[in-house]
Amino acid sequence: MTILFKRFAQCLLTLSPILCSPSASAQNATDPLTNAYPAKAVRIIVPYTAGGSTDILARTLGQHIGETLNQSVIIENKPGAGSNIGATYVARANPDGYTLLLGTSTALSANISLYKNLAFNPEKDFAPVILATMLPSVLLVPPSLNVRTVQELTAYLKKAAPPASYASSGSGTPSHLGVELYKRIMGLDVTHIPYKGGAPALMDLIGGQQTTFMLAILPDAAQMIQNGQLRPLAVTTATRLAAQPAWPTMAESGVADFELIGWFAIVAPANTPPTIVAKLNQAFNRALQDPVVQGKLKNLGFEIEGGSPEKLGALIRTETVKWKKVIDDANVKPD
Repeated sequence: MTILFKRFAQCLLTLSPILCSPSASAQNATDPLTNAYPAKAVRIIVPYTAGGSTDILARTLGQHIGETLNQSVIIENKPGAGSNIGATYVARANPDGYTLLLGTSTALSANISLYKNLAFNPEKDFAPVILATMLPSVLLVPPSLNVRTVQELTAYLKKAAPPASYASSGSGTPSHLGVELYKRIMGLDVTHIPYKGGAPALMDLIGGQQTTFMLAILPDAAQMIQNGQLRPLAVTTATRLAAQPAWPTMAESGVADFELIGWFAIVAPANTPPTIVAKLNQAFNRALQDPVVQGKLKNLGFEIEGGSPEKLGALIRTETVKWKKVIDDANVKPD
């Protein structure tokens, strides 16, 4: 007993006590941070085609975090099924920090209510990393329509017979669900015309073909607004945009409690080690605080966010509840 006690005392007095603890030593050996994670390239899966706003965001952030992590970051596009193909791929990937998803509000909050047999659960199958950016939308009409405010549009829509129609970039997208929320708040009867993307929907709106109005993300419509091809009535954010202070919000325009913001977030497969999540969160926060990155993203219409994984987790939960009610009330079905 005396010999064992002496050895134990010597262990406590050593300058490297971790060496005396087999469990702590084993934990340290498997800690990905002490093993210099990442030891190989990190992939960011974008569930949309190359060239769109989500893809540009991924490539902008990927380049910067690659420099921070001193490792290659590969952007891989896996579009299809309303972003579910890419999201499912990441949900089933190894939880080792080498496969990430740049998910949107559609994939991470709306699709679970939109698709009956979704192959993943956003709250259970992903580990939140960071809320990267938000993207405001704007309510638009063609100049040929004689309305200049949301109040005037609402009055027009209530009197239209047969019901007027509106364009969206596809069933279940923010441009669709946002109008369904507007309809529910204001008691409107309007017909949905889904398109395969925002660009063709906006072009038909300009020409006054089929549709009367649309909620569109600002980057897609900015040039058309500037050229006078479309008239903005209101923004969908809770407060006015700093870049366009003259544009009122939907809530200011009589649509009580209305808010629609497309958001973009990084998630990893569930059970990714917290140390890896923390390191990734730090790298993405650093990228979002970089003046060059901020300048590029703000020019595209993005609003910079950042913050903790917990902030993103809370957003996913609240948005899922919000859009489930809209989808269920409007009986929204995917294309």
